[in-house]
Amino acid sequence: MKVVLLAGGLGTRLSEETDVRPKPMVEIGGYPILWHIMKSYAEQGHREFFIALGYKGNQIKRFFLDYDQLGGDITVNLGSGHTDFHKKDIEDWVVHLVDTGLPTNTGGRLKRLQPYLQDGTFMLTYGDGLCDVDLEVVIDLHRRSGALATLTAVRPPARFGGLTMEGDLVADFDEKPQIGEGWINGGFMVLEPGVFDYLSTDGDSLESDALERLAVDRRLAAHRHEGFWQSMDTLRDVRLVEEYWRSGTAPWKRWS
Repeated sequence: MKVVLLAGGLGTRLSEETDVRPKPMVEIGGYPILWHIMKSYAEQGHREFFIALGYKGNQIKRFFLDYDQLGGDITVNLGSGHTDFHKKDIEDWVVHLVDTGLPTNTGGRLKRLQPYLQDGTFMLTYGDGLCDVDLEVVIDLHRRSGALATLTAVRPPARFGGLTMEGDLVADFDEKPQIGEGWINGGFMVLEPGVFDYLSTDGDSLESDALERLAVDRRLAAHRHEGFWQSMDTLRDVRLVEEYWRSGTAPWKRWS
């Protein structure tokens, strides 16, 4: 199934990183978060990607142009200038890099991809969120519901730790993020081409112009995901997911 990745936003809340690179290129363990997301899809059998580019999109293009050559060993004959590339286990992905405009909104970016996505059900997510969701479960719910769109609903981590109180005394102080109570759209969606009927211009928002109207029309389903989900909105978030990776406990990592 084709996978759309929205990777064109400005990422202003993470300006410490995004002043010099697009947010999907912020690294975890030496690889862009975009690569981590794509690995998660590929390990579940989905290997054709359409990346909607905008802000500093050339950096994403350069990553994939270089990836094939730099992903393995290299032998350079300095005398002749001849170079041999000895490829290792390079991913067998097909990656379409599509310029969708700098100021284009999320719905507008998807609308620009319409010519590539008319032939059936496809998936979509944002270029800054990690999740350990089972995609087949989302796809199965989507098919059973008859909806035009199905999203993955998640409970976001709270931004602060918690206190356990006993009377006026603090019994425990937990610095770890606590699970939030409200459900939000965590991305990792399954969509039908009929969604394009809800979008028309570059300024359209996928969330308010399409998903909210689909909800009113009773054509939007949601898979409640109780597992791991984390977006990278702040430098604190970046440090958190980097620590997961370094400790060997990254919940989204399905590959060896």
